Amino acid sequence: MQKAGAFLLLLLLGMPILLNAQEWSEPDDEPSIESDWEIYSPDLYSAGDKTFIISIGTVFPTVFLNNGEVIEHNFSPPVGGTGSLAYNYFLGSHLFIGGEVGGMFFSTLGLNTAFIIPLGARVGYQFLLWRFEFPLNLTLGMTWHRFLNLGYYGFYMKGGGAAYYRFNSEWSFGLNANWFWFPEWTNEPKKNVDGNIIDLTLSVRYHF
Repeated sequence: MQKAGAFLLLLLLGMPILLNAQEWSEPDDEPSIESDWEIYSPDLYSAGDKTFIISIGTVFPTVFLNNGEVIEHNFSPPVGGTGSLAYNYFLGSHLFIGGEVGGMFFSTLGLNTAFIIPLGARVGYQFLLWRFEFPLNLTLGMTWHRFLNLGYYGFYMKGGGAAYYRFNSEWSFGLNANWFWFPEWTNEPKKNVDGNIIDLTLSVRYHF
């Protein structure tokens, strides 16, 4: 009986040690995983990242020139519609290259419609501030103009900027403003026209 009592006493004294050892040896059922997106980094972009942009909005014909003199553009009302698709490829945290294709239309005083289809290559630089992103871009390319039975194919240039809010790792939403220069140069200098157009569009970007 004395031996049995001593054994039970030792067993009771050793139980806390055994239980403590078991707690240390058993791993948690589910390790704590913290989303990387919750810790937003200003260096979120890296070489090889890509974005696809869909934009839609309005365009405003502004100044049209003929040999340096301002001429009437005859668009009424002086506003049209536009839409575009663009692709960006990041070379680093801020610098990107890409391409875009779009379309514009305007109504004239004679109730006709003029169409412009630009296709160009772009380069840009993006600034980051918390979840806000501010890309600046310059685009050079070719464009097709069409009005009634008249057509023109030539050069165009665009420059502008945007402000986006990065909603999550895949999507961001923003506002764009761009200036377009559409020169129409012919063999008759008296008929040359330099068209200047501004657009204002809403955009959604998909990041991948």
